[in-house]
Amino acid sequence: MGPGPSDVHPRILNAMARPTLGHLDPLFVGLMDETKSLLQYAFKTSNALTMPISAPGSAGMEACFVNLVEPGDKVLVCINGVFGNRMLENVERCGGVALTVNSPWGQQTDLAEVESTLAEHKDIKILAFVHAETSTGVENDAKALCALAQQYDCLTIVDAVTSLGGIEIDVDGWGIDAIYSGSQKCLSCVPGISPVSFSERAVSVIQSRKTKVQSWFLDMNLIVGYWGTGTKRAYHHTAPVNSMYAFHESLVLLYNEGLENAWARHKSHHLKLVDGLNELGLTLAVDSSYRLPQLNVVNIPEGIDDAATRSKLLNEFNLEIGAGLGEFAGKVWRIGLMGHSAKTRNIHHCLSALSQVLK
Repeated sequence: MGPGPSDVHPRILNAMARPTLGHLDPLFVGLMDETKSLLQYAFKTSNALTMPISAPGSAGMEACFVNLVEPGDKVLVCINGVFGNRMLENVERCGGVALTVNSPWGQQTDLAEVESTLAEHKDIKILAFVHAETSTGVENDAKALCALAQQYDCLTIVDAVTSLGGIEIDVDGWGIDAIYSGSQKCLSCVPGISPVSFSERAVSVIQSRKTKVQSWFLDMNLIVGYWGTGTKRAYHHTAPVNSMYAFHESLVLLYNEGLENAWARHKSHHLKLVDGLNELGLTLAVDSSYRLPQLNVVNIPEGIDDAATRSKLLNEFNLEIGAGLGEFAGKVWRIGLMGHSAKTRNIHHCLSALSQVLK
């Protein structure tokens, strides 16, 4: 019950044990097509360039930036936690000119400041932000941020690593241009796969670049030959076939449950956990109006040893919860309720263990 990876569903583990096919085998190509279609459902998009990157979420992040950012491009990065800073690092490594809107940890990105920055710098090419900030438990207002980007004619790059499958994402409805996520959070898959999606507008920008994409492996102009359409595929890399089985199965599970049902399940279990934490005298660090249901950031009571408590939970109760990062280090615990881990039994176990350890 930490910030990820979450517990892996047994059906997903079973899927990994299937015989390994060749990465260009017609049966595997069929599975690739199904995976793309299911991923379009999960992202709520019809984007043709929607696929899983054969690497963890950090590679999905890098894929978005190296394909869309060229040297000298201005990018506005919203930072209110660890992962906004990683976006900033990517902009700089691509040779982009980074502007930032910094908001306090535990609070949402300030929309007014974003708008004033966009108004002041008319040549900003991209607005980049984290939808679900895993380090703070904050949900940023993705719909409003995308609307601002469209108003000022910017592309958007969105980090949805912790949000996909847990809270609402509407790529087409909100007008998101590039989005990346991870397999190991609310999808309850094994780590190592990063789903991404690019709008037609983003694809046009990629195809009209003046410079080569700095990463050969993550160049969408090359990958699309493998993850494109039709039975004939161009060899690009050897896909992690069994991990793709697992990822496909995770998307099947999400499809069978239904997006809205999955969002509602995460929300209802979050409320149960919060009620129990309140009964133990514990408070959450984030305001309820923009609190993530799948990542609960709990204030550590005064006088309680952070590391010793987490160690005791792990060694005596077989329960993992996460430590605070950055400005929240030593001040909070991060309790995950993601995917297969988001169930009543886990909540009861967590609350019972915390009760005994805190005594």
